[in-house]
Amino acid sequence: MAKAALAAKKPEPKKAPLRTAKTPHKNKLYIFTYEGTDKAGKRLKGEIYAVNSALAKVDLRRQGIIPTKVTKKAVSIFNRAKKIKPKDIALFSRQLATMLKAGVPLVESFDIVSKGHTNPSLQTLLQDVKNDVESGASLAEALSKRPQYFDDLFCNLIAAGEQSGTLEIMLDRVATYKEKTESLKGKVKKALFYPIAVISVAIVVTLVLLIFVVPQFEQLFKNFGANLPVFTQFVLGLSRAIQNYWWVLILLIIGIVMGFNEARGKVVAFQEFVDKAVLKLYVVGDILYKSAIARFARTLSTTFAAGVPLLEGLSSVAGTSGNSVFRQAIEQIAIDVSTGQQLQLAMRSSRIFPHMVVQMVAIGEEAGSLDEMLNKVADFYEEEVDNKVDALSSLLEPAIIVILGVLVGGLVVAMYLPIFKMGSVVG
Repeated sequence: MAKAALAAKKPEPKKAPLRTAKTPHKNKLYIFTYEGTDKAGKRLKGEIYAVNSALAKVDLRRQGIIPTKVTKKAVSIFNRAKKIKPKDIALFSRQLATMLKAGVPLVESFDIVSKGHTNPSLQTLLQDVKNDVESGASLAEALSKRPQYFDDLFCNLIAAGEQSGTLEIMLDRVATYKEKTESLKGKVKKALFYPIAVISVAIVVTLVLLIFVVPQFEQLFKNFGANLPVFTQFVLGLSRAIQNYWWVLILLIIGIVMGFNEARGKVVAFQEFVDKAVLKLYVVGDILYKSAIARFARTLSTTFAAGVPLLEGLSSVAGTSGNSVFRQAIEQIAIDVSTGQQLQLAMRSSRIFPHMVVQMVAIGEEAGSLDEMLNKVADFYEEEVDNKVDALSSLLEPAIIVILGVLVGGLVVAMYLPIFKMGSVVG
């Protein structure tokens, strides 16, 4: 009897939970094409996402489809997984907002949007989010599980929309915000690209001349039997150094780039120094300054219009400022506002915002339309950035010609000086 009692008390081994196609999983999803019939006998064809064909069939049966053929879809070499970019998230936000406005249910909207993209990585991401929503999670909770794609600001705005029952409106605002932000980033990158391109072209041309052209002249000069000009000797020495120690130059460049990135990421004082310095650069600094103001106004306008408290909105703005000078100023503004000070007074005390911006904020606070005024500020400075980028492009076109002319001309003069000297001696 004792043995029987012990046997009765012995716990049964736990069974592994059944996994369906809708269960959240960490496995990779694949695309399967299927053929089947519905309950009325109508023939159907389509595509479905699943871990394997068995789970694909389970999912189809759950949807009322009797599968007759399920085949894994081959991935084209031109349609392999790509990195998910912020532009992809902005496009997804706009498409989802459009679907919800049209009255399409959230889960079905995810299906439609994911099938409209050619990037398998994005398709998998959207299907994973859909699976979480179907499992009972809110959209904000599902998105917050993937912070590498959806930041705190994005998730907070979606959560505000779900709580107020205005998800489609909030998604529309998020989509507009993401589109404007990515457009602004693109303009700033374009502005930074030109100076980097000028420097890169100048370096490449100089290296080509020093490595392949100058050595040919050096062989010629050896037969002169006369002292070479100092400038020519310097260029020849530089050419020999690059040919013999090119690996040192490469290691030095790599070391400088890595050291700069490491110091800027971990050393606060160095980061502040760099961020202050870039704001003082000719033309480029003005573009970065105005883009930071536009980002501040756009983010704060979006959060305030969504019903997010001003202090929380300022915290989000500080995190997305992209410059330590503005981040510290916005953090101080948040502290001042928390003590009961008006936003426009706190901004004026920071001494980083132009008078026009402070006045627009003051008008918005007085009229109770702060989000509209901030939106106008953002539009104005985004247009200013666009104009500055166009001006920079026009300015740098002749600059490229001048810089290349000076470099190539200097090397040509250095090589021909000994020839001119010998010609004058012979004459």
